[in-house]
Amino acid sequence: MNPTTGGGGAAGGAAHRAAPCHVPGPQGPWEPVLQQLQDSNRAVVHTTWGQWLTPALLDPALRTLLGRDWPRYRHHPLPGGRLGFAVSRMVLKHTAAAALQVPADRLDLAYRPGGRPQLRGLGTDMHVSLAHTGELIAVAVSRDGPIGVDAEPVDRQVAWQAVREQMCTPQEAERLGGLPDDERAGHLLRLWTLKEAYTKALGQGLGRRFTSFGFTWDTEGGAALNGDTDGEWSFATHVVQDRFLVSEAHRHRSGRPRPAPPAAAGGG
Repeated sequence: MNPTTGGGGAAGGAAHRAAPCHVPGPQGPWEPVLQQLQDSNRAVVHTTWGQWLTPALLDPALRTLLGRDWPRYRHHPLPGGRLGFAVSRMVLKHTAAAALQVPADRLDLAYRPGGRPQLRGLGTDMHVSLAHTGELIAVAVSRDGPIGVDAEPVDRQVAWQAVREQMCTPQEAERLGGLPDDERAGHLLRLWTLKEAYTKALGQGLGRRFTSFGFTWDTEGGAALNGDTDGEWSFATHVVQDRFLVSEAHRHRSGRPRPAPPAAAGGG
């Protein structure tokens, strides 16, 4: 299986993860997101900041929606960055609000040390994660343990010799080093996004060395975390919009993930 198109599950044969849901605006559709939550207690959404830009600019309640993020939005030094910041938080809050079935402006967003976003109030332990690259925004939500999401353009070129010692365990380096150059590029990018997603789920971001943990791969290309003998973690990678690689890492608070029914691809 091509590593840039697989949706590998956890160790122990966990079910294939449904592809991220495309949500082009605040009005949804949100039903596929709710279905993913019902099936597996987590969901991933993808969109572009351009699709959400007009609703953000026309929203008279943007200041209320952004809440404590309003000063960061207002003081961002670049107009493009300021708008991108507002839209990404808007997507995150609307996704979490759909999951919780509450108005988006009721959610209060804070940040843990390391930058991981955290919902406050409403008595919820909903976990959230945010990623953006280029025009893509990806949001992951979970009501069963921490979740992390990361994204990169599928055509991003990563210099193998420059990153192998900073990113790979010896076993990963040996495996990737034995691949042809064109095949290695896809595997390397998938590994990168999986490690980013995993450290985000841990709340450590760039604070944890990528060489301190590694992945193995089953016969179908699914990723499993070395040492995860209890099967607490599940991982998935999908291509969305034919241009972006989105990886997620999910730690199941309640133990092994329950099998999810097959779902139609929602990446498009």
